[in-house]
Amino acid sequence: MITGIEHLAIFSSDTAKLKDWYIKMFDFKQVYDNGKGTYFIKAQNGFMIEFIMSDKGEIPKDHTIRGLRHVAISVNPGDFESMSAKVKAANVEEITEPAVSASGVGTFFFRDPDGNVLHLLSRPTPL
Repeated sequence: MITGIEHLAIFSSDTAKLKDWYIKMFDFKQVYDNGKGTYFIKAQNGFMIEFIMSDKGEIPKDHTIRGLRHVAISVNPGDFESMSAKVKAANVEEITEPAVSASGVGTFFFRDPDGNVLHLLSRPTPL
């Protein structure tokens, strides 16, 4: 029986630097280091991201190309504005401006230091 999705993997040419950025930016905790550039970090809700070394290929610049294109990082609605400001202060490439809809859903799309698309998301009521 499937119990959920444990983690996703991000390939990077500098996994230590990218892992450290996610830890600093989002307060994830490192839970694994194989000593060869592979790391796992864990969010407060238990979701994990694995960082794996690679120098192959380039990230698509169009964030609407078919396939996996973003990671949604959830934040409490009361923290959306301050977290958006923290991300913006990190001089990331912004894809959209932070916005809160009439229903109270906050969204902000941007790129991490490697160019991967992230989606800062807050929902007043879970789906």
